[in-house]
Amino acid sequence: MLFFENTSLDPWFNIATEEYLFKHLDREAVMLWRSHPSIIVGKHQNTLAEINLEYIRKNNIPVVRRLSGGGTVFHDPGNINFTFIKKADKDNLVNFQSHTQPVIDFLQSLGVDARFEGKNDLRVNGLKISGNAEHIHKDKILHHGTLLFDANLDHLYEAIKAKEENFDSKAVKSIRSEVANISRFLQYPVTRDEFMIKLKAWFFQHWPNLELYTPDQADIRSINRIKEEKYTKWEWNFGWSPVYVFKNRIHLNEKEISVELKVRKGRVETALVFVDGKKLDEKHMLIKGLENHPHNPDRIEDLLAEINFLGFNGLNEPLTLLMLFF
Repeated sequence: MLFFENTSLDPWFNIATEEYLFKHLDREAVMLWRSHPSIIVGKHQNTLAEINLEYIRKNNIPVVRRLSGGGTVFHDPGNINFTFIKKADKDNLVNFQSHTQPVIDFLQSLGVDARFEGKNDLRVNGLKISGNAEHIHKDKILHHGTLLFDANLDHLYEAIKAKEENFDSKAVKSIRSEVANISRFLQYPVTRDEFMIKLKAWFFQHWPNLELYTPDQADIRSINRIKEEKYTKWEWNFGWSPVYVFKNRIHLNEKEISVELKVRKGRVETALVFVDGKKLDEKHMLIKGLENHPHNPDRIEDLLAEINFLGFNGLNEPLTLLMLFF
């Protein structure tokens, strides 16, 4: 089993590294890693229904879809992620508790009364400190989890404050839980770096056959290729979402405007737009422009500007009209 050294804070690179270890490296592996502020959504989720789009655009927060299912999580350097890649036990394929037990034992060694609770969480006094997810491919299983050590919880709450009620789909929805940082439960002060060093040492103690592995240039090239071909693409991060119907309504310049979009593979299949209760004709430039158009804020913004819908280009706050569509 390899302990894969990863010091990158690039969320796209880090998620691509998991896929590389999982699908392209024929060894069991363990990895500890962190990312710059980013939102990581589950494979079967509707990305737009899980995020605060206005907030993440304002703060330039990347959104990346991962391989595993489950709910949306927020990453920043104060959140430490662990990844276990193992040969699958065909008689016990999905066992969150057994995979998280080494982490629970480590936290308890620091005086943190962590327990496996809920569907796949680690909690202290009922507060979530870790979310976990798994993915199976051929004869291997990927288990990964978060460890909120000293994350910016204000950013976390704002970034995933979503408009779920505006979306109708069969996508997996996140279970919102009250969270807390591990640092508040420690019996004595430990820095973020010290915590990671201790956890790494714990893994080497838990798995005596663990070998330190530093990626070479061939590894880095392969990971970057996966990153560029998949994880930086809008088609994967947003377009992979299951079919959904989006509905929204705003008041702007004494007009009531409502929209209903059916979206498949990230593109608008049908669009209904009403202004003061009157439906726009199917030949209207906006309706025609929305047909097969990516449900992407940058592309929708370009369309609204191109046709100057309802005086979009002259609005003091054009974001209000743009967000009608999100």
